[in-house]
Amino acid sequence: MKALAEGLYIKHFQYGLGVVTDSDAERTSIDFDLHGLKKFVTSIMVVEPAEGTPPKRSRAKRKKKVTAPILATVAPAVEPNTPVTQ
Repeated sequence: MKALAEGLYIKHFQYGLGVVTDSDAERTSIDFDLHGLKKFVTSIMVVEPAEGTPPKRSRAKRKKKVTAPILATVAPAVEPNTPVTQ
């Protein structure tokens, strides 16, 4: 079997319906509706084209970086030639 077109909607006997995300002569990655991303050896996988259109998938949302406030301890200012008394 040769490489499949990216975006092709397919049906696999075990994992069900999915969309081809990457394919070459050796490996094929398919993102299944219920089972997530799976990788197959292209030459031995058994799939058939599915009817209909793939469901819309929401893109992963980026998490905003939370920066912790910088807590700086400030030492009291001491003039250079002043003796320090304790």
